[in-house]
Amino acid sequence: MSELTDLTLAEARDAVRAKKVSSVELTRAFTGAVEAARPLNAFVTETPERALEMAKASDARIAKGEGGLLEGLPLAIKDLFCTKGVRTTAGSNILSNFVPPYESTVSQNLWDAGAVMLGKTNMDEFAMGSSNETSHFGPVFNPWRSRSSNAKLVPGGSSGGSAAAVSGSLCLAATGTDTGGSIRQPAALSGIVGLKPTYGRCSRYGIVAFASSLDQAGPMTRTVRDAAILMRAMASVDPRDSTSVDVPVPDYEAGLDAGVKGLRVGIPKEYRIDGAPPEIDALWAEGVAWLKAQGAEIVDVSLPHTKYALPTYYIVAPAEASSNLARYDGVRFGRRAQGVRDIVDLYEKSRAEGFGREVQRRIMIGTYVLSSGYYDAYYIRAQKLRSLIARDFDEAYKKCDVLLAPATPCPAFAVGEKTADPVSMYLNDVFTVPVNLAGLPAIAVPAGLTKDGLPLGLQIIGKAFDEATVLRAGRAIEVAADFNAKPERWWRAA
Repeated sequence: MSELTDLTLAEARDAVRAKKVSSVELTRAFTGAVEAARPLNAFVTETPERALEMAKASDARIAKGEGGLLEGLPLAIKDLFCTKGVRTTAGSNILSNFVPPYESTVSQNLWDAGAVMLGKTNMDEFAMGSSNETSHFGPVFNPWRSRSSNAKLVPGGSSGGSAAAVSGSLCLAATGTDTGGSIRQPAALSGIVGLKPTYGRCSRYGIVAFASSLDQAGPMTRTVRDAAILMRAMASVDPRDSTSVDVPVPDYEAGLDAGVKGLRVGIPKEYRIDGAPPEIDALWAEGVAWLKAQGAEIVDVSLPHTKYALPTYYIVAPAEASSNLARYDGVRFGRRAQGVRDIVDLYEKSRAEGFGREVQRRIMIGTYVLSSGYYDAYYIRAQKLRSLIARDFDEAYKKCDVLLAPATPCPAFAVGEKTADPVSMYLNDVFTVPVNLAGLPAIAVPAGLTKDGLPLGLQIIGKAFDEATVLRAGRAIEVAADFNAKPERWWRAA
């Protein structure tokens, strides 16, 4: 079993196509791994029977020579993607019994490509969190442990379940969503690759909404090549999503090894922050040296409005969340409170019982900044700042092709370490939120370990709809870093 579950997505694809291994064999190996890793709490819903049925169907298509791009490959799906006939919770009590009658466009694209679903991964409630501790179903634990402590660590959030599943070899790859860094931050903390595509590259139809102008689906994988393969299958234009953009989806894998010779790589000075561990700056400097040694041109750039990105994000995102989450009222679907007196009591009790503290906090912030008297002072001002942040990137790209920056300000931290201080938790997204505000693509690539043996990642940020260059630069970092460390599978003895 261990040999099959250690395969990358690309290796498994090639093995299945060559009929060296069947999809059924591969799927059984992974369903066994998922079951054995329950102490990680990476999955909300496991679907082993469905996975086996899909695998058998894949083997039948392969026998006929009809295999798709991902034929027979077992994946995990973040529980924010609606899956027809399979419970979709968004990590929340209010949706704990919701079974969608329809499929999200992204997951449907994967099934159309022949992929196999292992189950739905745990996540921060409604994708609101940076540690996967706000889930109604309990925290996810990082497969990695510090050399100096046995404390259980967070995998990052909100796509922490997907990150843990990929890092722990419980699936070949997984889907995630990124609103303010929720693919890249957990990828960096869990030692895997996470790609946040350009806003509009992947359809948002059937993805439970957090902040509609920021949310974007993307792949979480073990290698950059795997991210390129999965990205091609996930992306598409969709008439059901008005923000979906009709641009060609290239074969991202084809140009992956073209190298970075002549590529101009910008180093944003504003990403050097006070209080960051020296290991973060040292790794960043090493990343610069790696790209320069491969022929890239290093250019200093400035993103002057970066310092406003976090406060801007934490006005815009809660405002949109307040509007999006108004639909969860206990009437149409989801959890309904019992013993209520009237309709107002139903609304209040259903929402109070259904939403966790972090979601309630963000709804209240969002409602406040949208309220009469504060809309101009906060929300309108934040939107103006968002435009300036996006303009900074436009100006920087006149001098460079991609940007190189750290992915996170720190390695994985202990469960419970930051839950009492929301501001400290929000600061985990300091390097990632500007990208979402500008709608740009970015990838986090594992690039080194701390002295305690915890993974750290570097981030490549690119121009809109230029995921190909982002992936190519990410591949260059991957080759130079030669990151092949793996977590010890402590959960098997738990």
